[in-house]
Amino acid sequence: MGTGLYRPEEFRDNCGFGLIAHLKGEASQRLLATAIKSLTCMTHRGGIAADGKTGDGCGLLFSMPDTFFRGIARRDLGVDLPAVYAVGMLFLSHDEVLR
Repeated sequence: MGTGLYRPEEFRDNCGFGLIAHLKGEASQRLLATAIKSLTCMTHRGGIAADGKTGDGCGLLFSMPDTFFRGIARRDLGVDLPAVYAVGMLFLSHDEVLR
């Protein structure tokens, strides 16, 4: 007789990923639309918060051109980026005092 609640025979590996790409490496709006559509079919693969909308972070990974970042930095921040730079994503509070 086993002890505890864990039963290895009841668990399966559910890790995985989907890959949608153009074989010649060409960017296209169609690929992005297909990737977004595929994510809408994968809600069973991740956690969903009590609000029924927020997921557990599954998403898309795609490249964005250097010219895009340089243009945004110049237009929105008045900054010319150096030859080597990094890009990050921050999740900040909507409350300016907390930010």
